[in-house]
Formats: sequence, C-alpha cells, structure tokens
Amino acid sequence: MSLYPRLLQAITITLALAALSGCATNPATGGASVVVMSQGKEARIGDEMHRKILDDEAIYDDAELQAYVTRIGQRLAAQADRPDINFTFTVIDSPDINAFATPGGYVYVNRGLISYLDSEAELAGVLAHEIAHITARHAARQRAGSITNQVLAVTAGVLTGSRQIMDSATMYGTELVRGYGREHELEADGLGARYMHLSGYEPDALLEVIGVLKDQEQFQRVRAKTAGKPAGTYHGLYATHPRNDQRLQTVIRAANALESNSIPENPEQPGEFMRHTDGLVWGAASKREDDRYYHTKLGFTFAHPPGWQVASGSSAIVAKAPNGSASLTLTLQRLDPAQTPQQILETTAVGELDNRITLEQAGLEGYSAIARNATSARRLAVINHNWQYRFEGAAADFATADQDLLAIIESFRPLHPRERQQGTQRYLRYIQVPRGATMASLAASIQIPEAEAQLRLLNGLYPRGEPRTGDWLKIIQ
Repeated sequence: MSLYPRLLQAITITLALAALSGCATNPATGGASVVVMSQGKEARIGDEMHRKILDDEAIYDDAELQAYVTRIGQRLAAQADRPDINFTFTVIDSPDINAFATPGGYVYVNRGLISYLDSEAELAGVLAHEIAHITARHAARQRAGSITNQVLAVTAGVLTGSRQIMDSATMYGTELVRGYGREHELEADGLGARYMHLSGYEPDALLEVIGVLKDQEQFQRVRAKTAGKPAGTYHGLYATHPRNDQRLQTVIRAANALESNSIPENPEQPGEFMRHTDGLVWGAASKREDDRYYHTKLGFTFAHPPGWQVASGSSAIVAKAPNGSASLTLTLQRLDPAQTPQQILETTAVGELDNRITLEQAGLEGYSAIARNATSARRLAVINHNWQYRFEGAAADFATADQDLLAIIESFRPLHPRERQQGTQRYLRYIQVPRGATMASLAASIQIPEAEAQLRLLNGLYPRGEPRTGDWLKIIQ
C-alpha cells in the first residue's frame, strides 16, 4: 500500500474519533475537555450505582452523622462550578480508609476514613476533593483518554504498516492514561482547595488528610514486611505523591491567595466534629439483629417474632413460639434444578392446597401454600438457595398463627457479607489523657491487634508520638 492510501485511512480514523468524541469547555477548569460520555449518561451511571449501594445496605446507620456530612458537602458544592448537579453525600458502612465519587453528583466517604480524621476541615477536604472529580468530569475525561490512545495507536500502525509500532503505541498510550489520572488527582486537590477556601475552611487541612493517609501507608508497609506480604495503598494522588510534594502544596496554597469580597467565616463549631464521631463504629461492623436467626455455614438468615426460640439440630431447625402454641420446622434437601419449588411442593404435600403464593425474595425462587385435611392445617413452603429449603408450620390456632408463620418464611434470605462477621462490636470514644498516661498504658486495656500503633494512627501520633496530659484522645472501646 502506498503512503497516500495509508494517510487517507489515518485521516478517516481521526475523523471517526472526532465524531465519536465531544470537545467542550470544562466548567470547572475552564479548559477544553474531550469526552465520549454525555452528562445525561454520567447521571444515569451514577444513579444506577447509587441504587446498587442502597440495595446492598451499605449506608452507615447514623442519621445525625449523615446529616452532618451532607451539610458540609452541600456548603462546599455551593461553591463548585456545576450548579446543574444535585449532589448527594453518603457515609458508607465500611472500615476501609477511603472516599470516592461517581458520575452524577454522588460522593461517598467510608466511616473507616472518618475515624482517622481530626477535624471538620479535614472532612471537608476529603469531600471537596471528591466533589472536584465530579465537577471536572474526570470519569468521562479518563474514558475519552483511553479511547483516544487506542485510536492513535491504530493510526501509527496504519501510517507505518508496522504491527510492532501499533502494539508499542498502545502500551505507551496506557502509560499516558495512567499519568493523566495522576494529573486528575492533582487537579481535584487544586479545585477542592478552592471550594474549601470559598466555604470558609482552611485549605491546608487537605495536607493534613494526606499526612493521615501517608501514616496509614507506612503502617501497612511495616505490617506487610513483617508478614512477608505486599502492602496496599490509598487511591490516586495519595498513593503516588510524597507527603511533602511541592506541586501539591503549591496548588493547595494557591487557594489561600484567592481574592473574594465575601469569604465566609470558618463554619466549624467547637466540639461538633467530636460529638458526631464519638461512638462511631470501629472495625468490622456487626450487623446481626436480635430477632433474627443466622446460619453462617449455610449462608442464610430469617427473622422471627419477639420471644420465639430457634433450635438447630442435626436434621432440622425448629422455631417455636414462647408458649409452644406454634412452630416452624426447616429441613434441607439436595437442590434439583429440574424441578421448580412449586412442582416440589405440589408433588410432596399431603392434603388439599390453598392460599398458594409465589415467593420472590432477595433473588431467591420459592413457593408456599396451606395444606389442609379434615383435622388440621399446615403452612408449607419450598425455597431454593444452594440447597432446597422446606418449611412446615403448625399451630394450635392455625388461623391466628399463620400470619407469623408466613412472615418468617418470607423473611428468609441469604446472609449479607457483613452479617457473617461475629464478635464484639467496638466503637470510637474520646477521653482526656490522665496524668502519667502513655500510648502503651492506654493500649494495654484495648483488646485489638497492634493496639498501640492503632491508637497512634487514630490520633496523628504515628509512629512514636505520645499524648499530653489533658489532651482529648481517641480510643477504642
């Protein structure tokens, strides 16, 4: 092939890229951004992801803390560059030290990260950084960068006729995208610092957050080295830039030089951050409820009325009312994929069937009915979940008890991952340091792994800091 047809083919590919991509002024940065995702699609993706998070029951159950985070986030969002976005702020019930944002205005912060922060300004820094990822459309721009590099690689191969150059260009394009992602993180901190400044928060608090995360990385490296395992890191900028990164300090402190005639006063109220974080769940959350039976090995759970007792034997699990007036027996059979729960129930039941119900709960397939004969009635059900679960309920006054029996059956579902966790629930608490106390003496009564290091991390004293008498200190109880 001559050079001219190759060049024509390359131009055709480039034009196709132009048709595929959109180039628009970015409202946050003021520069031109190439994107391949419409703002409407961004919003739909964010909505879908948020619904999934809600379905997975991943939201931390503390209405006051949720409202506090939302208030801070909305104050920052009011200074952002996207008035068309309705921002949603959510605390995730996870011990992981992380925060993230999804398209469409959704910002998430894990309770695990909040526990290691020391002020409202630091929390504002985390939220502002994630808001900036959304306002600068980093998700869409990253996708655009990936597609652009793929097309440039093909163009290089067409122009030279070399498959080797095409492959190497693709590899180089991947490295460019990774670098572009790091630039996004730096850009998010610069924008976030500006939002903080315009909201009345001290932008330098964002540097303190990075110090917290760098302490965590150092701790994880020490722990991993001891165990002979690789260490994990926080995402993006915090995993790739040193604590004293000059570029980072420049973009954050540039926010302090912004001129504005209406900079509000610092909105932080003394003691408010402490009040909202005192009692925060620490570590893996225990999500087990009192009036619910859990079978960790088989991976299922069901609710029962207050006062009922559940006994697990070698052949059956039996739930009984307090006075013995009603009971529900659960047995297991091997799953037969060739038969539906309805077919199994109808072929094995004894008596006339009525009150037939198709069960669809938590993604499980099931069927229930009442089997009657001349002298009695029983509530039957079959549910498929890795095994075939068969229920049989009986009662002295069946008409009255059947509502409870059916409610138990309909509450049957798989365990959530966090429900598999058992053990003592621990909480974050604040104390004033007594005279003569050291980290070693305070950690001695805390029954968690590496308690002394964890206390130092919680209080910004890692790796060798000691508290001062009278200071407020976070501990784990």
